[in-house]
Amino acid sequence: MATITSLLFDFGGTLDGPAHWLDRFLSSYRAAGIEISRAELDPAFEHATRIGYGATRIVARFGMTDLVRFLVGHQFEYLRKSGPDPLRATLADSGAAGLHRYVERVTNSFVRETSAGLAHSRDVLGMLECRFKMGVVSNFYGNLDGILAEAKLDRFFDAVADSSRVGIFKPEAGIFEAALKKMHCAPESTAMIGDSLAKDCAPAHKLGMRTVWLRTDAQSQCGNGAGGRDTAADLTIRSIDEVAQIQW
Repeated sequence: MATITSLLFDFGGTLDGPAHWLDRFLSSYRAAGIEISRAELDPAFEHATRIGYGATRIVARFGMTDLVRFLVGHQFEYLRKSGPDPLRATLADSGAAGLHRYVERVTNSFVRETSAGLAHSRDVLGMLECRFKMGVVSNFYGNLDGILAEAKLDRFFDAVADSSRVGIFKPEAGIFEAALKKMHCAPESTAMIGDSLAKDCAPAHKLGMRTVWLRTDAQSQCGNGAGGRDTAADLTIRSIDEVAQIQW
């Protein structure tokens, strides 16, 4: 078995904190005083995500706060028209000014949590940089380079494969291959760390990489890891801190 000399990381739900963005948005909505279930928020989340993927020319210049505000704005637009009746009534009663306040509250809550997660990952990556080449493979909006630079994480990575820039989305193998090519690394000497069995571990495993599943309690309860198989993960961790402790 080859020695692991390089690491690939997922971004959302991995480097920015151990939770899927949908679950983190759900917490931010509730913190803003909006009672909504995960199932009710999910279609609004998917709607905004699709719009974000299709707006790369606009989003490419956004930092994290502007990106999140953009996504939350489109989530609320969906909820205002197609959300559950009680929420639609609340948003209608709030008017434009009230809707703006809700967007800002959700955005600020989400960004605060993201900033804390990225700061923590910066410490972990600092422990790994002398031992490994590192890269990021993420389904993102075309601005991941800027997001990493904003968080002072860019110096750690030899490759950033942003799906909207590469033109290939996980779980397609090509996005992983693009990162490996840029890093000049072989799959068998690389490990992939991510929070999704289906999008991170399974495709990386098929390419011959070692795989590490960052599994959270929320995934166990809500199925965020669903669609993959536990056998796609060579190792399972509960915190990104454990990556520095793995004996390859």
